[in-house]
Amino acid sequence: MLDLATTKVHDEQRQGESFAPFKEDPNAYNKLFYIESYGCQMNFADSEVVAAILNKEGFGATRKVEEADLIFINTCSIREKAEQTVRKRLTDFKKLKTARPGTLIGVLGCMAERLKSKFLEEEKLVDIVVGPDAYRSLPRLVDEANEGQKSVNVLLSREETYADIAPVRLNSNGISAFVSIMRGCNNMCSFCVVPFTRGRERSRDAESIVQECRDLFENGYKEVTLLGQNVDSYHYIPKDGNESDAVSFAKLLEKVALIAPELRVRFSTSHPKDITDEVLHTMAAYENICKCIHLPVQSGSTRILQLMNRTYTREWYIKKVDRIREILPDCSITSDIIAGFCTEEEQDHQDTLSVMDYSRYDLSYMFFYSERPGTLAQRRYKDDVPLELKKQRLQEIIEKQNQLSLENYKKDIGRTFKVLIDGDSKRSAANWVGRNSQNKVVVFPKNGAHKKGDYVMVQINDCTQATLFGTII
Repeated sequence: MLDLATTKVHDEQRQGESFAPFKEDPNAYNKLFYIESYGCQMNFADSEVVAAILNKEGFGATRKVEEADLIFINTCSIREKAEQTVRKRLTDFKKLKTARPGTLIGVLGCMAERLKSKFLEEEKLVDIVVGPDAYRSLPRLVDEANEGQKSVNVLLSREETYADIAPVRLNSNGISAFVSIMRGCNNMCSFCVVPFTRGRERSRDAESIVQECRDLFENGYKEVTLLGQNVDSYHYIPKDGNESDAVSFAKLLEKVALIAPELRVRFSTSHPKDITDEVLHTMAAYENICKCIHLPVQSGSTRILQLMNRTYTREWYIKKVDRIREILPDCSITSDIIAGFCTEEEQDHQDTLSVMDYSRYDLSYMFFYSERPGTLAQRRYKDDVPLELKKQRLQEIIEKQNQLSLENYKKDIGRTFKVLIDGDSKRSAANWVGRNSQNKVVVFPKNGAHKKGDYVMVQINDCTQATLFGTII
C-alpha cells in the first residue's frame, strides 16, 4: 500500500523497488529483464517466481532498466495512489521504449485483470498483461509480443500455487526469505479487491513448503517468512489422503520449526477470526517461531466492522488479543487500520482509538479509506466521509500509534534480546542492524567477533519509536 502511513517499514516491505537476483551474473545471459514491484509481500514473492520462470527462458535480471529487453512492473490495486504510481512508471517506461525499439513492457499482478483493456488498447502503455495465476504462460506471451501481438492472460486458477517452482531470491541479503504457502482469499471483506484479483483460496503442498524452507537453511538462510493472504486458514490435504491427513497451519508451523533450531520462522498475515489456540500454543512451544503476530483490526467499531464484513465484533477482537497475551505474554502485536470507511462517525473513530490503546500495537499500517472499483463496498455503500475528515482522523490514528510505539519500545530498555544480524546499519557501517523475535529493529556497534547471519545477545540501552539501540553482551 503505497500511501500507508506507518511508524516504520521493514526492509522486506519496501515499495516500488527494482530487483536483481542475489549473486546473479547478468553477463551469463544474452537477454535481460527488469522487475519493479509494488504492494504487499505476496507481490515481492511473486516477482521471485517470475524471475525463476524467465531465467529458464534465458533471461537474466538487471537493476538498470535502460538495458532491459523486458520491463515488468508488478502491481498493487489496494490503494488508488498505488495505481497512479504504476501508471506514471509505465509512462516513463514507454519513453525508454521509444529510445530503444524492441523493448517489451509488461504489467504483472493485481492491476492486470482490472485494467487490461486500458493498458493495452486505450493508452497503449504495455505489450504484455499477466495476472497472478498466469505466470507460467510468460514465455509464450513474450514470444507473441515479439511478433507484434498484444499478449494477455489474466485467468484465475483454483489450483495454481507454483509449488514446483524454486523462486530466484531477488535482491536478497542471503539471510531472510519469503515462502508462499497459499494463494487467494475467501474472506470477502467489503473494502478489498484481493478475492477478485487473486482468486479463491488454495493451499500449497505442505511437503513442498518444508522442502523449500530446508533448502534455504542449507544454503545459509536463517529466517523464513511464511506468506499468505490469510495464513491461519491454510489447510492442505494430500492428494491420496483424507481429512485425517490434513495439515493445518499450526502443524505446518511445527514442521518448518523442526527443520533446525537456528532457522527462525515468521508468518504473515493472520485474520483474527482464524488464528487458533493451536497456533498460539505451537508458537509458545518453539523458541525459533517468532513472537510477533500481525492481527489487522481495520476498525474498532462493531458497526463499521459489520459493514466491512470482517465477521467479528469489537469485543471478540479484544478477547483474541487477551488470548494472545495469555498464551504468549511477550508477543508483539501489529495491525492494519482504515480511517474514514463508509458512514464512519466520530464515535466509530473513537472506538478505533480505544482499541489501539487496549491492544497496544507495536506498529500499525494506517491509511484512509479509498474506494476500489468492483469491491462489495463500492457496490453497496456510499463513500460519504469527506476527504479532509478522513485525513484528520488518519492523523489522529498515526499520532496514537506513534505514542504507543514509543511507550512500548521504552519498556524494552534494560532488557536483553536474541538478535539475528541482517547486515550493516544503513546509517553507519560501524554498526550492525538486526531484528529480535518480536520483529523490532535493533542497531548495535560491531565488535569484530560476529558476521551477518549470526545470532547475538543484545542489551537495549536506548530507543526511538521505531528502533532499539543496544550493545552485544
